This record gives sequence, structure tokens and C-alpha cells, in this order.
Amino acid sequence: MAALTLLLLTAIICSSLTENPSNVSPPNIIIMLMDDMGWGDLGVFGQPSKETPNLDAMAAEGMLFPNFYTANPLCSPSRAALLTGRLPVRNGFYTTNAHARNAYTPQEIVGGISEDEILLPQILKKRGYVSKIVGKWHLGHRPQYLPLENGFDEWFGAPNCHFGPYRSNHSRPNIPVYNNSEMVGRYYEEFVIDRETGESNFTQMLLKEGLEFIQRQTKAQRPFFLYWAADSTHAPVYASKGFLGKSQRGRYGDAVMELDDSVGHILSSLRTLGIENNTFVFFTSDNGAALTSGPHQSGSNGPFLCGKETTFEGGMREPAIAWWPGRITKGTVSFQLASVMDLFTTSLALADIGPPDNRTLDGLDLTPVLLSSSDKVLDRPIFYYRGNEMMAVRLGQYKAHYWTWSNSWNEFKTGINFCPGEEVPGVTTHDQTEHTLQPILFHLGRDPGEKYPISVLSKEYSDVLSRISAVVEQHKNTLVPGIPQLNMCDMAVMNWAPAGCEKLGKCLKVPKSESWKCSWPH
Repeated sequence: MAALTLLLLTAIICSSLTENPSNVSPPNIIIMLMDDMGWGDLGVFGQPSKETPNLDAMAAEGMLFPNFYTANPLCSPSRAALLTGRLPVRNGFYTTNAHARNAYTPQEIVGGISEDEILLPQILKKRGYVSKIVGKWHLGHRPQYLPLENGFDEWFGAPNCHFGPYRSNHSRPNIPVYNNSEMVGRYYEEFVIDRETGESNFTQMLLKEGLEFIQRQTKAQRPFFLYWAADSTHAPVYASKGFLGKSQRGRYGDAVMELDDSVGHILSSLRTLGIENNTFVFFTSDNGAALTSGPHQSGSNGPFLCGKETTFEGGMREPAIAWWPGRITKGTVSFQLASVMDLFTTSLALADIGPPDNRTLDGLDLTPVLLSSSDKVLDRPIFYYRGNEMMAVRLGQYKAHYWTWSNSWNEFKTGINFCPGEEVPGVTTHDQTEHTLQPILFHLGRDPGEKYPISVLSKEYSDVLSRISAVVEQHKNTLVPGIPQLNMCDMAVMNWAPAGCEKLGKCLKVPKSESWKCSWPH
């Protein structure tokens, strides 16, 4: 009998030691995606005001990525790329109404994220994750496109940008703010943003929602995915009363300081709850700073050329910090070429979930970089898309421009300038200029500002171009574009009567449906 008991105990111990890793609780995942925040807005990236102590500390405790990119220089496509791990030209978040045009999801857009796409929270459910988005969605505002229909369990935030206010004639409605599946008010009405002073406490609301979600899931001992997408650095810029007037940089700096403070509160909460060693946190932005908004409403792209809307470095290179105490070596810098799409694949790897095998993914698994003390990098290109056109590609330190365009002469003459004070002759062109037969080549290590093209007569040019050309050829030969979702507009699909408006008495009359091809000027 004693021998039988010993045999059973041995079997139980062996079984527990060889237990499938999938039964081990996966790490919590927090992705913080800022709006129009530039590479040069953080102290750790050289911002002279040094007003981001929490983000700078996060970098000192984690890993900094100086070579981190978005997938598109505009908000909606970059967010679609993050949550699908795919280029916008693959996941449908682009337009074919005109060549190389940026498109997004204003109120009049008919489309949204395709039902054929698989979003990160949908897959994380396989490991029991509870997912919440706090803040801006921007992947379509019609009912079928909203977060709770696409894998998220909870949502507090808005489907569109906080443009407005729109007044009593109701030519268009103010943007609704949702709590899960129903609106709880509208921007400029129940959720006040003072356009004159810039005062709004909405970032504080987003912080509270994020903290409460973290606490609830920790208490319930459930793994969670928090997508914290604050938007106060998008024009019109806003900050709460406690931060207005604090920054050396004006109102935009006030908003950055409040977001930095929010990051500090979230990381502190993880420590207080004792879950910091089981929580992966990543901080980045959706695109470069919107220089065209002017100095009072936009940030800094550091040494990089131009800004939001362009495929120059200032439009697509983003601030990025990874943080995971005990797992990521503190104070490290990775020069890995990385992309917002990598967050999809990396999150799945951290959750011990295989990526979908029925589609092409553009995101890489960065866990070998994040969890290793080695300075080795994964060899990969970065493709710079604007709408349906591949404008440029980076390979190693080199970047080749196949098309250049800032914005049209017509727009430029009205004061819309994506490269204020940064014009580079023959590079920041106001006509769409093709360079396919002889791409403009830069070495971004020597010339991060893309000001000095490498001579086409040099051996360096021919050697580098031969390598890049092979990468471009393979990419284009295997690319299967998705069905464009951002072609059609209709006033009738605006946020006139969102779910929950009846309870609030906030429903507005829906106009007659008249669809048209959306006009995307740049």
C-alpha cells in the first residue's frame, strides 16, 4: 500500500512539473497609444523642457526603441494596423479614390474595420483575457464597427476625433462618448472641452477608467488587455485645470505633462497591486506630430523631416518604450527596426497564442529582442505607405523614396503646410513625384533629417539600391490588397442617433441618405 501511495505521489509531481505552459497565467498587456505625439516630445528623446519625468523613468526601467514606426502617417490606418498586425493596404484601411491619399474615419465615412479582419482582443479571448479600450477607437462608428463588436469586452471613449463643437443648426452632430455599447453624452455637451482655454478633464476620466479596470481584473485574477488610447495631444489640444499653464511649451506641453502624469499613475498602480512583474506595458503614438496645426497645437518630431500626413521620418517614426520589470532588462536601448504592427504579433507570443495562419501578417514577434540581453536585431524592412502607394522603404540604415509628396500646391497656398520651415528641394515636393527608376536614397544614421541624398553615381548608391530593390520586388509581387473601406461617404451615417441616445434625449434627426465618393485632398 505504501509503495502504491509513493507511486501515485510521484506521478502527480511529475505531471505538475510537465504541465502544459498554456495553463500558466499569461501576462497582462497594456498598450498606450497617444495621438499625434511626436518622437521629440519626450525628455528621453531630447525634448529640452524635460517635462516627461514618468516616461523618462519608464525608459530607464525598460527598453527604448529609437527606430519604431507607425504603419501610416495618419490616425485611423495606424490604429487598424496595430490591432490587426497588417499594413492598411492589406486590412482595407485605405482609399482608391485617388492616388497616394491618406484616408481616415470622419463622421461621414460609410466603412470601418472589415469583418474579415481578426483583431487582437478577439484572439486574446482564447487565453481568457478580458479586454478594454479606453479612449479613441477610430475604426468606424456605425454599430457593426464598434469595439464591443470586434473583440473588446469594455469601452469608455469615443468613436471619432473630438472635433467640434457643432452648434444648434445640427449641420453635423457632436461626437458621442460611449460607456460600453451606449452613448453617455457628447463632446462639448456633457463632456466639455473649452476651445478658448483648452480646459477639459477628459484625460482624468480616461485615467480613472483605466485604473478601475486594472484593479477589477487583478481582484478577479483574470489576465487583461488594456488599450489606453488618450487623444488630448490631437488638435484641438486640451488638458485639465491642474495642468493648464504648467508647461514651458504652451497648451500642447500641458497636455503632454498630463499624459505623462497618467502613465506614472498607471505604472504606480501596477506596483501597488503587485502585478508589475506580470504586466507588459508598451507606450507609443499613432503618427508623427501634426506640424501643420502650428506651435500651439502640435508637438516635436525631433531631428526628423516634416510630420503627420507625410512618409518622411517625422510623419512615421514614433516614440516607443517597453516596460516589464524583471523580464525586460532595465535601461536598455534597442536599435531594432520595429513597427506598431509588431505589437499584435508580440502580444500573441506573450500570451502563448499562435498567430492566424490564414493571412499575411506584417508584424514581427519582438520577444527575442525584448526578453534578451543581446543587442542583436531582426533583419526586416519598413514600408512607408500613403494610401494605396508604397512611397518609401527602409532597410538597415538606408531609406529609399520611390515617391515624394508633402501636399498639393493648392493646399500649400492656403496655409496648410506639413513641413513648416523644413522644405528640402526635390524632396518635400508639392507635386506627386515618382522616383521609381532612380529612388532618392538617404543614410538615416548620418542624415536623420533626409536633407542630403546619396549621389546616384556612387558605389554606395548602387550597392544599397540592389539590396533594397530585391526587397521591394518581393513585397510588390506578393502583395494582395484588401478591399478598400474608406472610399464612400454619406451624411446619413453620422452620429445622429447612437445607441443610448433615447435615454438621454440626445437623438437627432437623420438626414436622407445620399452617398458620394469621399474626397481625400492629401
